[in-house]
Amino acid sequence: MAIDAVAIEVQPPSQPMTAPDAPLPVTASSSDFDEAFWPLFMLAFRAAFRILRHTAGAEDVAAEVLGRLHARWSRLGTVSYREAWVVRAATNAALDVVRRATPPITKPAASGFEDHATSRLLLAAAMRALPRRQRESLALHYLVGLPVVEVAEVLGVSPGSVRQHIGRGLQRLRVDLRPESTEEVAR
Repeated sequence: MAIDAVAIEVQPPSQPMTAPDAPLPVTASSSDFDEAFWPLFMLAFRAAFRILRHTAGAEDVAAEVLGRLHARWSRLGTVSYREAWVVRAATNAALDVVRRATPPITKPAASGFEDHATSRLLLAAAMRALPRRQRESLALHYLVGLPVVEVAEVLGVSPGSVRQHIGRGLQRLRVDLRPESTEEVAR
């Protein structure tokens, strides 16, 4: 319901929007694209908005998809599945936006000396619990700052082994250092 209210703000006041279920032109002329634009734009907008939950981003995705459709209008203008193509293209474009978005940077909560010391002790204990190769790979890569290739040379193993040791070590540390509140929710 809220999506339709947002969609009304997007359409131009001089041209009423046709219902989404209204039949679209079957021929592929430029004037037919103009006539089909708003219903197809609204389909793309709704599909993108469901994923992004952001009006401006959904409008951008819908405009991009309609630009692609216009470039292919001679082929896609007459096909029976053009609405499905628009929805699928909008969904894929919105997922690309989500995939490429950088996670927001959050400041860690201000903690006292005791919290910092406790965290370091917990990390040291968790590192000691790791197998030797995982512990060495993590320490050389993250604490010393060596690239994976140099860690591999130091340890006398392949870079693929180092990446595997680092991945498994990080996974184990995430599990071991998970806050208690998260463990209780997961159970």
